[in-house]
Amino acid sequence: MERPKQQAFLFLLGAVLVGGVLGFSADRVMQRHPHSWAERTTMYDDIGLTPAQRALADSTFDAANCAISVAQRPLRPTIDSIRLDARHKFRALLTSDQVAKLDARIRDDSTRRARADSTRRARGRPSNSRQDSCRR
Repeated sequence: MERPKQQAFLFLLGAVLVGGVLGFSADRVMQRHPHSWAERTTMYDDIGLTPAQRALADSTFDAANCAISVAQRPLRPTIDSIRLDARHKFRALLTSDQVAKLDARIRDDSTRRARADSTRRARGRPSNSRQDSCRR
């Protein structure tokens, strides 16, 4: 009777580990964090790309990001509903003072991003959004 218990335990442990790895990977792939041009530029500077190489690398990365966005499109409603549910559960944990602080933080972040995008557009630089590069 000991052996079936060990097998069941190892099976469950394996399932948890595989689920964790897949969940972590999916989270990384599905995140909507805007592309950071500063990070890309820093990488280009570190490895010493020429302007021609930078342009080709930008095109390559932008095309890959567009393809990823297209591949994720059918999953987007499901992902959005999972995120929305998690936000509702998170807000339910907070006190009214914490909710007010969170709302202020969200407003400040949205304002900062809008200001940064308008500054980038005014300078003729690309937006910080993956979706904007797909529309070009």
